[in-house]
Amino acid sequence: MEPKPAPAGPRAARKRQAVVRAARDLFLREGFGVGMDAIAAEAGVSKVTVYNHFGSKEALFTAVVAGALDEPLHGEADGPDLSALADAEDLRSALTEAGRAWARAVRADEEGRALRTLVATELHRFPELGRAWRAHGPAGHHPAVADALRALADRGRLAIPDLEVAVLQLYSLLVFPQMVFEQYGTELTEELSERLVVDGVEMFLRRYTP
Repeated sequence: MEPKPAPAGPRAARKRQAVVRAARDLFLREGFGVGMDAIAAEAGVSKVTVYNHFGSKEALFTAVVAGALDEPLHGEADGPDLSALADAEDLRSALTEAGRAWARAVRADEEGRALRTLVATELHRFPELGRAWRAHGPAGHHPAVADALRALADRGRLAIPDLEVAVLQLYSLLVFPQMVFEQYGTELTEELSERLVVDGVEMFLRRYTP
């Protein structure tokens, strides 16, 4: 049987957001073992509503973590606006500035760091999470980045034969070093962060500029 489509519309979107927020709080406090009843109660919805939106706890956990990965790209006044890259007159300068803001946001995101630690812990206890995560795919994990790169490719500003690889490469060049240093308690200096961003943008554009 084909899975039912998730509920749509403004009211459904508000409920979905409430479920993700409640699940995020409870996963951080209690781990993946928390019950769906508790998540539904925390969100103020029925358990049926949670399953209608996500289908399973694994899918909900994946949605929570994927949202956290892209969260530094949304909602902050000084955060990067990847959606504006396709219209930027100077793509190198615009991507470099976005990379700087992205790196700052990632390094300041303590809750995101806690979620990454949680994922590493829970994957050992619940192997089904790894399967759900792999099935989601890199473009699904990082939708804001995928959308921005897709727009640049559609405009002919970048030539991207494999979007999933490009998403992971951009993350690897600009963001993953910022995450890894902080995750293991090593301070990343502003000067080194700047070099990583500037050189990372240069490497990415050398690969993908037509």
